[in-house]
Amino acid sequence: MAYLETKDLTVGYHGKPLIEDIALHVQRGRIVTLIGPNGSGKSTILKTIIGQLSKVSGTVFLDGKAMEAHSRNEIARRMAILMTARMEPELMTCRDVVGTGRYPYTGKLGILTSEDRAIVERSLVQVGGLDFADRPFANISDGQRQRILLARALCQEPEIIVLDEPTSFLDIRYKLELLTVLKRMVRENDLAVLLSLHELELAERISDTVVCVAGDGSFQMNLQEMATAVACGAPVKVLLMDNRCLGMVHQWQKLFYGERYSATLMDAVPDFTKLAEAYGWRGERVEDPGQVEGAIARMLASEGPYLLDMA
Repeated sequence: MAYLETKDLTVGYHGKPLIEDIALHVQRGRIVTLIGPNGSGKSTILKTIIGQLSKVSGTVFLDGKAMEAHSRNEIARRMAILMTARMEPELMTCRDVVGTGRYPYTGKLGILTSEDRAIVERSLVQVGGLDFADRPFANISDGQRQRILLARALCQEPEIIVLDEPTSFLDIRYKLELLTVLKRMVRENDLAVLLSLHELELAERISDTVVCVAGDGSFQMNLQEMATAVACGAPVKVLLMDNRCLGMVHQWQKLFYGERYSATLMDAVPDFTKLAEAYGWRGERVEDPGQVEGAIARMLASEGPYLLDMA
């Protein structure tokens, strides 16, 4: 059963739709990752789900109940949030920052009990943060900061964590370390995780489900769903493109979305070679606009899965 679910969700700004018909299902113990280029709408989806933005329409369910049916304090106990905005607390140690994760359980004065402090220490241990727990938060590296913010999220004892581009500002070493810690947290705490990334290779390392946000107002079939469709015998066709190529294929769109085909138009443009090798699919890359029509004809004529890269 999905712990977090969206049904007929449309997100946007000032009542104007940006992405429509979003259907997400995030289960405990699993990681669902939104991938897509900057500006595609990943953050808008997450901000709508956590309530920072008003939804245009649809419903977000948390543990089977509409989000509006939960009190703010109940949501704070169930859901931890780590967004891209950089936190700059003054005169706080890393342990102090982690301790703020207990605020949904303390009184208005935020005084921690011995039990709260034990949870802080346990959270620091889980993310490998004890060695720098007493250092000022302002004086540690970006990678260490993200670990401390993960520990703060754990301190809430949530059932789901929502993260927006948690690897931003990090070099590759710290990106891999952070995602390794996150995956271990999911396993040890039976957490549901919904996050956004724009690096496909990192999404493949950590995710149980990868969902492509196309950036053209559509919410596309994810790679796992494509692979599942192939296993069930569906003749999946995948078209990879960027905005420069989008106009060339509008005339073909009905062919892709007819009864015969299960397909997606992706602005996220993953690595063509890796994607083809990962799923064992045939395909080709087209760089000359004059070759587009012939390439699409070959794709539609193929019997099995086929990748056409026009990026």
